[in-house]
Amino acid sequence: MAAPSRVPSLPDPLAARARLAEIIRAKSFGRGEITLASGRKSDFYFNMKPTMLDPEGAALIAQLTLDALERERLDFVGGLEMGAVPIAGAIAAFSALAGKPLPAFFVRKKPKEHGAKLQVEGLAPGTTLKGKRVAVIEDVTTTGGSAMKAVDAARDAGAEVALVFTLVDRQEGAAEVFAAAKLTFRALFRAEEFLRG
Repeated sequence: MAAPSRVPSLPDPLAARARLAEIIRAKSFGRGEITLASGRKSDFYFNMKPTMLDPEGAALIAQLTLDALERERLDFVGGLEMGAVPIAGAIAAFSALAGKPLPAFFVRKKPKEHGAKLQVEGLAPGTTLKGKRVAVIEDVTTTGGSAMKAVDAARDAGAEVALVFTLVDRQEGAAEVFAAAKLTFRALFRAEEFLRG
């Protein structure tokens, strides 16, 4: 008799995506003038932290991201603090429950000034990204600048960056930045999906 799966029953990918969109709309999407991290002004925003830290939201993000990355033969996933940290942690936990462990890391915006003074964090002692195939992940992508910082840090650590994957592409130039850098870019959602509703 096969051992029961430890992974809770989750919806099929289409239902999971639809449910995650509902959670994002309710908890993380808003209208009103705001200044983005890139310095640009916008009349809409995505604050993904309430969705990423919601139990159902975190599980759906992990499930859908792992599904999207399944064929990439990855050794690690990670990205720039702060947005990538909850996603990377959820993916690592969910991947272990699914029996396909995928470890995570994160990149500090600048190296710590004390302790080990690392810029790439989360790796066990003696573990490096050298020669490893990684996906850089983030919560919301606008111009691509934040993800490129993580890409550069991962490459400096010796990693091969397979792609950049975001939960929400604001559709404001990132795709072109990644194309120019010869990086594959994929998004779970596009801003237009929320602006239509």
